[in-house]
Amino acid sequence: MERNELCWCGSGKKYKKCHMPIEEKIMMHAERGEIVPTRKILKTPFQIEKIRKSAELNTAILDEVARQIHIGMSTQEIDDIVYRFTKEHGGIPAPLNYQGFPKSVCTSINNEICHGIPDENIILEEGDIINVDVSTILDGYFSDASRMFKMGKVSERAERIVRVTEECVKLGLEAAKPWGHLGDIADAINTHARANGYSVVEDIGGHGVGLEFHEDPFVSYVTPKGSEMLLVPGMTFTIEPMINEGSPDFFVDEDNDWTIYTMDDGLSAQIEYMVLITENGAEVLTK
Repeated sequence: MERNELCWCGSGKKYKKCHMPIEEKIMMHAERGEIVPTRKILKTPFQIEKIRKSAELNTAILDEVARQIHIGMSTQEIDDIVYRFTKEHGGIPAPLNYQGFPKSVCTSINNEICHGIPDENIILEEGDIINVDVSTILDGYFSDASRMFKMGKVSERAERIVRVTEECVKLGLEAAKPWGHLGDIADAINTHARANGYSVVEDIGGHGVGLEFHEDPFVSYVTPKGSEMLLVPGMTFTIEPMINEGSPDFFVDEDNDWTIYTMDDGLSAQIEYMVLITENGAEVLTK
């Protein structure tokens, strides 16, 4: 073996052209005491292509919502758009009847952190900010993403929290590197949010997704750099920090047992990307 074909790969052993098998790389990190993904968490090339198709539909649904959303419409109308477009394109809205959730999409406005339930009596008004969270099943494979929409002229504080949330997601995406850790993503997000005077919700986070709606791992956005699960090519999960204007604390609606509100009535914003870890970084599947 020629000298320029050798590498150490961090294990003290020599491997030809750095092509250490993925199983050996995972084992090397496991022997160091790191949290590593199970084989089930890593998607096969066939599964990835199926997930990619689901994600393409998910993006198209969000694009359709973006085309039609407007001041004066009800959140039930958003649900109607999502349900109709999904079904017309051969998909199933993943939230519908999931653990009893009654609608096809989550619509969370202003001080609602997540899981807002569409309703014909909830009307979008000038100045509102709303998160529309779309999740799709296509041929048995799942995808998930959400966007923030600003209704007309919004306040400076509303404008700012949406902007900083988008920045947080992009920084998290940049930190999502193969053979790094989920904590690297969390640290990038939490550091930027706190630097801008915001808090990150701690007890609700992202999740694996693809073969099921919610899979391992749980994706925290408040853990230290270098902590949590190893990022391995083939992992698919969401980056979806929930950024609060004030306290990270929240409460759940007692009437519907779903909608989550900020404890202090401050604004909250969330943007969600679904990503695939590859050998080159994180590929956005739907956003």
